[in-house]
Amino acid sequence: MSAREHYPPGAPCWVDVLADDPAAARAFYAGVFGWEFAGPGAMPDGGEYHVARLGEADVAGVGCAPDDAGAVPWTTYVRVASLEETTAHAVAAGARVIAEPFDALPAGRAAAVADPAGGVIGLWEPAERAGAARVNEPSAWAMSVLQPSDAPAATAFYEAVFGWQAWTPPGDASGIVLWRLPGYFGGEPSQPVPRDVVAAMLPASDDAPAGWSVDFWIADADAAATAAAELGGSVLGEPHDAPPFRRAVLADPSGAAFTVSQLVAY
Repeated sequence: MSAREHYPPGAPCWVDVLADDPAAARAFYAGVFGWEFAGPGAMPDGGEYHVARLGEADVAGVGCAPDDAGAVPWTTYVRVASLEETTAHAVAAGARVIAEPFDALPAGRAAAVADPAGGVIGLWEPAERAGAARVNEPSAWAMSVLQPSDAPAATAFYEAVFGWQAWTPPGDASGIVLWRLPGYFGGEPSQPVPRDVVAAMLPASDDAPAGWSVDFWIADADAAATAAAELGGSVLGEPHDAPPFRRAVLADPSGAAFTVSQLVAY
């Protein structure tokens, strides 16, 4: 288990999804991950926001999508020291503001921008909630991955705004790029990549929209896929071996996609 009480500025710290039927979404994620939900809290537009928990630890959020927006896919939030300053810095680096800074008290304050390569990324200035309190364990968030429309633009943007440094694992011919945050110390001791890795970037694809996706570790990928289909979701990618993981691509009843990864061997 990886418990976290603090995230430094520049580190991804939280994930959430906004569903057009939040009650169905909560039932879905409770069935797939075993999450329990606290709340509701109020969103700026008046909708409800529930915090998913493993035990007593906050691990993700499930909210109500705005009436005129439809369901909003999983969003990753990066911890920032100043919401207004980072939003302005992001715009100067080529971003477009999706959600102006707003209060989500007592937990913190948030905003969202679209990067120059097509990915929407959230910004989080914490108050009571630093971020996900458990990560890198079954039923918890493990990694966020960007598939950009323009990899060089994405690389320049995230380095300028958050200080991330692109790194390609030696001998890896897959095209994946790992982003490292100097001074950050996360992950797990036995993981096969450096512990300052905070996110990943896949090669651009003509048949997939640009954007961020989220990956959760799972105890049993096959069981999760079966549960997803039974609970009103869908299986977009059948469970398959991708050493050291067994993975599947799933979607909740609103269509928000995510991956689950069962760690089978280091």
